[in-house]
Amino acid sequence: MAGPVRNTRAMIAQMSPRLDERHWCFVAVTPDRAPELLGAAIGTFREDEGVSAIVPAALAPEGAPAFARIVLEVNSDLEGVGLTAAVASRLAEAGIACNMVAALHHDHAFVPAERAEEALDLLLDLSASQG
Repeated sequence: MAGPVRNTRAMIAQMSPRLDERHWCFVAVTPDRAPELLGAAIGTFREDEGVSAIVPAALAPEGAPAFARIVLEVNSDLEGVGLTAAVASRLAEAGIACNMVAALHHDHAFVPAERAEEALDLLLDLSASQG
């Protein structure tokens, strides 16, 4: 794998967005469900109010909004500037909510499941416009 990309234009051009076919939900981790939720979580975050987890939709409480994950395949540098802003702005222009999660190698955009294909198309267009 090549090293992390830091240049804004290069990150956007190389992001190669890929839609994960699974649906995910953001949930609060309660003591009674901690082993189940944490074992299945794709990500967690500790907040003052408790631990939040991103889990497969099947494990979420009924009525929890389902999100699709779009993986930005570029190995973005954690100190790179502009990728998150470009992605979130493009989706916001279309009225699509976007919850960004940065990990060590890639960024992940969680969008409402029912708008996943539209969001993917917008990000593919954004990437192509920088290439």
